[in-house]
Amino acid sequence: MADLQRYSRHMVMPEIGVHGQQTLLDSHVLVIGAGGLGSAAALYLAAAGVGKLTLADKDQLELSNLQRQILHSEADLGRAKVESGRDRLQALNSSIEIAILSGELTGERLNEAVRAADVVLDGSDNFPTRFAVNAACAKYRRPLVSGAAIRLEGQLSSFTPGRNNSPCYRCLYRDNGVDQETCEDAGVLGPLVGVIGSLQALEAVKLLLGLGEPLVGRLLLFDATTTHWRELKLKRDPACPVCGGHQEDEVQKQP
Repeated sequence: MADLQRYSRHMVMPEIGVHGQQTLLDSHVLVIGAGGLGSAAALYLAAAGVGKLTLADKDQLELSNLQRQILHSEADLGRAKVESGRDRLQALNSSIEIAILSGELTGERLNEAVRAADVVLDGSDNFPTRFAVNAACAKYRRPLVSGAAIRLEGQLSSFTPGRNNSPCYRCLYRDNGVDQETCEDAGVLGPLVGVIGSLQALEAVKLLLGLGEPLVGRLLLFDATTTHWRELKLKRDPACPVCGGHQEDEVQKQP
């Protein structure tokens, strides 16, 4: 394995070792959204040595993004976020592959991106995208790590379609067409997205390595005003239009 010194702090851990680090180097994570959540997650995944990261985002960098989107800098204003994100990640770890997807990630383009990944990390900021990503992950049985943050509140969960009777994101939220609050309207504390995004990276690594107990069937809620965490148990909805009627209930360990 190349670059033994870079990953030495992983490889001395019995839970990871040389084999686990090689697994990370052989893995591919799709990061949807190069904003606040995706910034922290992608940086830690690149540093951890995930061999291929695909960064997807349709937006250009604006000054108001820099309050929380640490993947970018003032010099990147006006650039596509995927381009500035790629440059930053490549500067952090030149030995991994960074692919980018600009523009809308919908339809077959989304399906292809999800199908090619080992784990999907959703850092998007709207329900239509989250529902579409969840449907693609359910279709191709790809683990999904979903995070969200607004004002002083964050949440996180992982979904493993087809395994361990896992619910999907659609089991948790109904697609009722109601618009959600956005960071632009309600605001968000900058470090909060770093907390949730970092935990998304942690969940992705755990899923790739089969390490510990990922947040499958559990929703983690964080209140930044009190620094309190709450955990809610989630169950798969048998009537879910995405996973309710056709998900195979395989009782097995995480991949």
